[in-house]
Amino acid sequence: MAWRGNISKSLKELRILLCQSSPASASARTFVEKNYRDLKSLNPKFPFMIRECTGIQPQLWARYDMGVERCVNLDGMSESQILKSLEDLVKAGGATKA
Repeated sequence: MAWRGNISKSLKELRILLCQSSPASASARTFVEKNYRDLKSLNPKFPFMIRECTGIQPQLWARYDMGVERCVNLDGMSESQILKSLEDLVKAGGATKA
């Protein structure tokens, strides 16, 4: 999982939008609880933003160079699927810089 250390090289910002209590956001909350500390320690100056809002559908937003953004809807995804989506977003950012 070397891509975890390349988040700050591939992206400019990562936002996770979730609801504090809805079942739709349960796996997103679990993902944050289990992975935030590790991701932040590997990318200490990178802006990981967790945005909580009642009733919102869980989403993962990645911002790249030149203000380009990509969104992944996390509703119905498992924690491992969310991790795979993040990996895909990071690798897509690295591909644009190659």
